[in-house]
Amino acid sequence: MFTNPEQFANATKALFEFQLETFNTLTSKAVQGVEQVVALNLATAKTQLEDGLAAGKEISQTADPKAALSLAAAKVQPGMAGAVAYNQQLGGIIAEIREEFTRAADAHMTEAKSTLSALIYDVTKNVRPGSENAVQIVKTAIDNAFTGYEQVTKATKQAVEAVEAQIAKANALVDQNTVKPAKAAKK
Repeated sequence: MFTNPEQFANATKALFEFQLETFNTLTSKAVQGVEQVVALNLATAKTQLEDGLAAGKEISQTADPKAALSLAAAKVQPGMAGAVAYNQQLGGIIAEIREEFTRAADAHMTEAKSTLSALIYDVTKNVRPGSENAVQIVKTAIDNAFTGYEQVTKATKQAVEAVEAQIAKANALVDQNTVKPAKAAKK
C-alpha cells in the first residue's frame, strides 16, 4: 500500500516528535502555573498572617471595647481588598495558562492536520487498484482521531472557562462582602 516506507516513517516520526514537543510545552506551562499559584498562595498567607497579627496587637491595646470593635471592623475591609487582589491574580494565572494551552493545541492541530494530509495524499496517489478500502479505513481512523482530539480540546477549554467563572463569582462575593463591612464600620 505504501510506495515509500521511508517517507511514511519520516512523516510519522515528525508527527510523533511534534506531539512530544507539544506535550512537553503543555506540561511545562502547567508546572509553571502551579508554581505561580503556590507562590501566590504563600505570599497571600504570609501577608494575611502578618496583617492578622498586627491587627490583633492593635485591637488588644485598645482600652475601649467600642473602639476595639470599630478598629476590628476597619481591619476587615483591607482583608477583603486582599481577597479581591488574590482572586484577580489567580484569574490572571489561569487565563495565561488557558491562552498558552489554546495556542499550543491550535498549533499542534494545524501541524498535525498538515502533516497527515500530506501523508494521506502521498499514500493515496500511488495506491494499487483494489486498495481503496484500506485507504478509506486509514482516512476514517485519522478523521476519528482528529474528532477525538478536538473534543478533548473543547472539554479542556470548557473546564478552564468553568474555573474562570467560579473565580468571577468568588470576586463578586468578595466585592459584596467588602462593601457591607465598610458601610457597617462607617455607621
